[in-house]
Formats: sequence, C-alpha cells, structure tokens
Amino acid sequence: MLPFMRGAGRAGRIAYRAGRRGASWAREQGGDLAERIPVDRIEHDVRETVGAARERIDGFVQHELRDLRRALRRQRKKIGI
Repeated sequence: MLPFMRGAGRAGRIAYRAGRRGASWAREQGGDLAERIPVDRIEHDVRETVGAARERIDGFVQHELRDLRRALRRQRKKIGI
C-alpha cells in the first residue's frame, strides 16, 4: 500500500471519530441549544429582507416596463403606426 493511502485511511478514521464525538455532544446538548436560537428575531429579519427585495424587484420591473413602452412608441412612430 502506498504511504499516502495509509495516511488517508488514518485521516479518515480520525475524522470519523471526531464526527461521532461531535454528534454525541450535539445530541446531549440539543435541547438547550435549540432553546437559545432567537427564532422570532430570525423571522423578523427574514421578513424585512424579503420585503426589501420585493420592493427593489418591483421598482426594477416598473422601470424596465417604462423603458420598453418608450422604445415601442419610438419604433411605432418611426414606422408610421
């Protein structure tokens, strides 16, 4: 077996053990951690962000429609309609 393959196998085992320990810790602490998440604040922030994005998108679409209408008028005028 090549030396780097042995090292890769060892690194995989170490990562597996660390992940297993972390998962056990999270399972034990899960209830306490979940209670500390500020759900109301997160919901408020997401609603504000989505609302601001919606307003910007609406403004952009209105601007583009206005430009399109102007371009159509110019083209109609050009061809005599």
